Amino acid sequence: MKNFFKKFLAFMEPNTESHVDSFNEQQEKEGKVEFVDHGIMTVAVEKIIGSVGKYHDFDSQFRPKRQISSKRFSDIKRAMRSGRPLPPVKLYQIRNDYYVLDGNHRVAASKELGRTDIQAKVIELLSSLNTMENLLYIEKKKFYENTGLPPQNILLTEIGKYNYLEVQIKAHKNHLTLISGTETDFKKAAEDWYNTIFLPLTALIKNGQLDKHFPRRTLADLYAYISYHHWERPSSRQYGIGIDRLIPRSMEAFRSAMLEKTIPDYPEMKRSITAFIMINMDTSTNVKVIDKLFALDEVQEVHSVHGTIDILAKIILKRDFLASDAEIIAEFVDQKIRKIHGINRTQTIIPGISKVKEGFFC
Repeated sequence: MKNFFKKFLAFMEPNTESHVDSFNEQQEKEGKVEFVDHGIMTVAVEKIIGSVGKYHDFDSQFRPKRQISSKRFSDIKRAMRSGRPLPPVKLYQIRNDYYVLDGNHRVAASKELGRTDIQAKVIELLSSLNTMENLLYIEKKKFYENTGLPPQNILLTEIGKYNYLEVQIKAHKNHLTLISGTETDFKKAAEDWYNTIFLPLTALIKNGQLDKHFPRRTLADLYAYISYHHWERPSSRQYGIGIDRLIPRSMEAFRSAMLEKTIPDYPEMKRSITAFIMINMDTSTNVKVIDKLFALDEVQEVHSVHGTIDILAKIILKRDFLASDAEIIAEFVDQKIRKIHGINRTQTIIPGISKVKEGFFC
């Protein structure tokens, strides 16, 4: 029993030998660096992994070690809980990681309180070493700066692929300029390319589960590969899930198919999802529940029925390229239908093949 408590206490207490990463050790590996001042910005707390001079004072989870005075740490946590504004911390950035120059206790308190981000003055160190990691990082950095797209939305693992996507966006910009008759802003073109070309094609890749056959590749990697061989250098490659038949042979034709067809030829790209919800409820609230259901924009029909269920509702939801149909339906049912007072249970039916007579009404 005594050994058990020793092991338990050792598990609960921070390891005095472990510590956060040392900035100085990492900086030595980078060689000659260029300093870039990014000013004040919001940084994800989980990306702060080390300290400049006090890395021995915090364990690997960024918790203050026992020998460090806890008063300052407690005061900072109290200030954070009360909402009192604190000055931004100062961080050094090396690629995707951050190291604390000033504000170690504020970072530790943020992590302990479950904060997701923190205000920080950031100075980035760009290494001159021509390693694969550095070259890919610099290429990605330039891509996001030029396109204005949200960082981390497109993750590639090969050098040159960000440049290839930028070439695609330039071609798309020229196309938009041609059809509109006015010069299109590059960042506006990038946003349109992302929403109408990149997201739909990656949705096809994900829905076809092609990414599961390439666990070391990202969706963006597969997008770059397929779009290159399908649009830049058309070949007879087949991807095993029918993507080669679903995608037109040009990027702009693919975009037009997504935008112009009211009933697309691509089942995965239909803009709406139809489902039927079978509902059991308290009989005393029948009319009120029907009225509340019918008031929802997504609910097209509501029927009071006899038998094992009380209400049958037809819903039409907008498809989201970033989520599966099941996820979209589940979220709607949980957030809107099941929160109506009086509803006990629901069951969802998603139709496969549907035929509806035009002008037919119940």
